[in-house]
Amino acid sequence: MKYNLLKVIVLFLLLSFVFPKSLVRAQGVALSVPVVDSDATNGDIVSSTEKGYVLSSSAYDANMFGIITETPAISFIPVSAQNTKSVVSTGTILVNVSTINGPIKKGSFITSSTIKGLGQKADKNGFILGVAAENYREKDPQKAGKILVSLNIKYNTAPSNSVVRTNLLEFLKQSATAPYLSPLASLRYLLAAIISIAAFVFGFTYFGKVAQTGVEALGRNPLAAKIIQFSVVLHIILTVGIILVGLAIAYLILIL
Repeated sequence: MKYNLLKVIVLFLLLSFVFPKSLVRAQGVALSVPVVDSDATNGDIVSSTEKGYVLSSSAYDANMFGIITETPAISFIPVSAQNTKSVVSTGTILVNVSTINGPIKKGSFITSSTIKGLGQKADKNGFILGVAAENYREKDPQKAGKILVSLNIKYNTAPSNSVVRTNLLEFLKQSATAPYLSPLASLRYLLAAIISIAAFVFGFTYFGKVAQTGVEALGRNPLAAKIIQFSVVLHIILTVGIILVGLAIAYLILIL
């Protein structure tokens, strides 16, 4: 009995050395869902859309749902389910990736890409799939490989040492395409919208009053035209500043 157990252990170690990734079992609970794409395979990124579950085909996809796995730790399969695939949304799992956005380092954020089903390195603000647990440096960006990724699908801001290539409008556009919002996220968007609108309303109201006062002052005292004009220009600058500060506060609420 002990001899047979020893053989099993040795065989497992040998297989782990020769095929280290093939023996990786996905962590987390898998949900069996019908994936529309017939070519979907183990490790592909799946998105939840109005058309059903499909392979992600856009970068920083706000609809990312999870990763297809053939070796889930636990899987829930509906009784009436047919032609479904197990998809994991949390845990650590092998993900199909490419270097279309540059080499991937351990600790890099991973997101979806324009290559159907494949992930890539994330280097700007947007929705991410998770964090890479190993390096991937394939020279051919069109060639897919597998790396372990710790899944945590969320909106993420780029690290401070990277170039942030996004803006408030892009952020709102990505957020609007998300399949659902948490109560906290909903509150953040609501506060950001209120602050942005309030900044514009207050700014234009303030400018309107200043402009009216300036015209009245100019009519009463034409000799002070230059001083009045300078005052109006100064208040215009203040109005623009108020609006920009409001937008900046709204943006900070969204990204923090």
